Amino acid sequence: MDIVQQQMLDSYRAAQHGEPPPPLPGRHDREVLRDLRRHLLGRPAAAPRRPGG
Repeated sequence: MDIVQQQMLDSYRAAQHGEPPPPLPGRHDREVLRDLRRHLLGRPAAAPRRPGG
């Protein structure tokens, strides 16, 4: 099953239960990547390596 078929199935199930449809695939990708970048850059960097050591 590809992402479009899964989205259609999830939307159908939500409609049957009177719930709002799920967000479209990829809609929150930028936000997730931005948060991941902030998380990774917010950590202290490892100690720099010395050349030849």
